[in-house]
Amino acid sequence: MYLCNMMKGQGHEEERQWKVLSSEYLIRRPWLTARKDVLQLPDGRINPEFYVLEYPSWVNVIAITEEGRFVMVRQYRHGLGRMSTELCAGVVEDGEEPEAAGRRELEEETGYTGGRWSLQCVISGNPSTTNNLTYCYLAEGVRQTTEQHLDPTESITVLTMSREELMELMMSDDMKQSLMLAPLWRYFYLSEKVGDR
Repeated sequence: MYLCNMMKGQGHEEERQWKVLSSEYLIRRPWLTARKDVLQLPDGRINPEFYVLEYPSWVNVIAITEEGRFVMVRQYRHGLGRMSTELCAGVVEDGEEPEAAGRRELEEETGYTGGRWSLQCVISGNPSTTNNLTYCYLAEGVRQTTEQHLDPTESITVLTMSREELMELMMSDDMKQSLMLAPLWRYFYLSEKVGDR
């Protein structure tokens, strides 16, 4: 019913879009690009300053070994000032396909390769103020075939977790990265649904 109602309303989508009257870049750096837009709302009102953070596409990977263990990484995250246990993730480079980026990041950060890959979902960290999407992949049956190849500023510890250990981490509220929690919760939900059949 919800989808039907959404489809009925799509004819008016264009009427609700905001018109960009002007744009100005406030900062353009490799890891931070901020834009100020002057917008006209559908009812004619003007919003003189709306800020958008521009980022490249991102990718993250739920990687599961042949033995059924989840490949995770642990690293310091300066924004929250704490260590964080996360999925392997990174930036999709210019001209790179998202799955190729996921395979590259998994190999660089963890040394794991191969497996059967499938796109799980495409999500946004904040559709209000960021312009990029995150491509979330499932890689089943990966194997460690090489060493890590980290960037100079990266210090990443690789660990594997059982399904139960990962669920406990998620339930404990210790994992804070929402762009990783969303595909993980989806994966566990769908795997439970398949198991119930």
